[in-house]
Amino acid sequence: MAEALRCDGTSAVVDPEDGGRLVSLRAYGLELLARAGPEPYRYGSFVMAPYAGRVRDARLHYRGQQVELPRTLPPHAGLGLVLDRPWQVTARDAVSVAMQCRFDDRWPFGGRVLQSVVLRNAGVDLAVRVEADQHSFPATAGWHPWFTRHLGGAEVEIGLSAAAMLRRDASGIATDERVPVRPGPWDDCFVAVDWPVRAVWPTVLELEVRSNAACVVVYDEHPAAVCVEPQTGPPDAVNAQPFAVSPGTPLLARASWRWRLMS
Repeated sequence: MAEALRCDGTSAVVDPEDGGRLVSLRAYGLELLARAGPEPYRYGSFVMAPYAGRVRDARLHYRGQQVELPRTLPPHAGLGLVLDRPWQVTARDAVSVAMQCRFDDRWPFGGRVLQSVVLRNAGVDLAVRVEADQHSFPATAGWHPWFTRHLGGAEVEIGLSAAAMLRRDASGIATDERVPVRPGPWDDCFVAVDWPVRAVWPTVLELEVRSNAACVVVYDEHPAAVCVEPQTGPPDAVNAQPFAVSPGTPLLARASWRWRLMS
């Protein structure tokens, strides 16, 4: 059953059965989230865990073990293992909901992810916690929102400041090579981000994305939507530069969205 949240002029719908995602977010009567396709990774805003972004060739290498992952973005894996899973609500009130989801047998290490969504008067606060049971494992986490491209007759403009972006190789995976930030359109990972990243619909609304995440992936090549994705590590970080989640040592991430009318 979907959870409806309300706070003054803002409303949201969170659907635990539909990957624990935000399926609607309305501010000042305007719907901020979009549907860019029928696939479960193309609408609303969902948590990515235990990996965010792409994993090269859908293979995870960890302490001598190789794990074959679902080829969500062929030939690669991507976007985690909880966007297509039902979540369990653990707490709720009029403006917030907390949920958890255990990793299934596609992830042989066990563990779970917890998330909270808190609605504010002109914003949303998000938090994610990835926990291990008995076995340690590499992890990254983040959020994948699909913001609408057009709002109130205006087309969105993305504004960001970052020290560098990561060069993508021929297979579309970000490497560890830092290159100067080039103008969009983007399907790229940015590092050393000077938060916030802004989505601006001129004369209509400005939305700021802030996070404690190490990087952000921005995708603005779709005609109906744009994505601003805080991630604790770049694509394929579970292989290249993993954070080791272990019992008592979770991976934590926070993000917030704040908006204001421009007219």
